[in-house]
Amino acid sequence: MTIAYPARITYDKEDKSYLVEFPDLEGCLTEGSTLEEALTNAREALSGYLASIFDRGFKVPEASRLKGKDIHMIEPEPEVAMPITLKRLRDELRINQVDAAKRLGVSYQAYQRLENPARCNPTIKTLEKVAKIFGKQLHLEFA
Repeated sequence: MTIAYPARITYDKEDKSYLVEFPDLEGCLTEGSTLEEALTNAREALSGYLASIFDRGFKVPEASRLKGKDIHMIEPEPEVAMPITLKRLRDELRINQVDAAKRLGVSYQAYQRLENPARCNPTIKTLEKVAKIFGKQLHLEFA
C-alpha cells in the first residue's frame, strides 16, 4: 500500500519559479526555483501537511488519481507514510490499537509509537510482523 498524492507543478514565468499545489489537500502549497527543488519541497510540504492533520486526529484524505503533463505523484516521507498506512490497515480490519498491539505481541504504548509520525521508527523485523498481522507482504524499495 503506497501513499502518493498528485501535485500540480507549473512554471511561473514572472517569478521564474515552479509552483506546487496539491489539489486534494487544501492549502498545501510550496515552490522551488528548479523543478528538482520544487519536487523536494513538495515532498516536505506533503509530509508536514499529512503529519499535522494526522496528529490532530483529522481524517487523512484519500488521494485522487489526477493525470496530466503538469501532475507529479508525490510520496510523503516514510516516517509519515507508515503511521497513516498502519491506521488505514487497522481501520480495514476494524480493530483498535490495543487489539493490534496484542496481535503484534507488543505493549499498547509500543504500538502507539508506530502510529505516531514523530515517534515511528520500526525495525525491519517489526515491519515484517506488522505486515503479517495485517495479512500483507512487506516490500522495501530504494528508488
